[in-house]
Amino acid sequence: MPSHTPTPADTDAHLVEHRVSTEQVYQGNFLDIRRDTVRLPDGRHATREWVLHPGAVMIVPLLDDGRVVIERQFRYPMGRVMIEFPAGKLDPGEPAMACAIRELVEETGYTATEWARAGILHNAIAYSNEGIEVWFARGLTAGARRLDEGEFLEVGAATTDELLEQSRRGDLTDAKTLTGLLWLQNWQSGRWELDWHRVP
Repeated sequence: MPSHTPTPADTDAHLVEHRVSTEQVYQGNFLDIRRDTVRLPDGRHATREWVLHPGAVMIVPLLDDGRVVIERQFRYPMGRVMIEFPAGKLDPGEPAMACAIRELVEETGYTATEWARAGILHNAIAYSNEGIEVWFARGLTAGARRLDEGEFLEVGAATTDELLEQSRRGDLTDAKTLTGLLWLQNWQSGRWELDWHRVP
């Protein structure tokens, strides 16, 4: 019998891989690609190729009429226009909430009076450490967008049911947006709570 209650570290120790060495394969303006040698739980060695990511935020912006703000943007790796909630990566040292406020106004022109952090999602766990913080915003006021140079996107609005139907049809396949939709459904139904804070 153990003398203490097992912690996740105790119970997962037999699954953990330990880094033996690391190599930076590529460093671009955005991506930092690594190739590591790891020691497996059985003692053998293996190679892990992965992307080191600075982190990002996604915003679920709630309009007063019950709809949410969405974007349509061409994503080059997919070769198609994708339906998404507003999102963007963290600048070095930038707090997540500050990033969410900045990205919302830059991409959509909206500012919000109330914000709530829902949680975090890891959308590519097999090859990246990227974590995307999910934020909700309400009390929206429309304004001018400040898109980055070379950024082109359309801003629109949709109901939860419309987004669910787009998901069912396969038109909405973006992982972060699907996670935001899950949070939205559960919050609207009262199953999940959000802790709202006013922002001047």
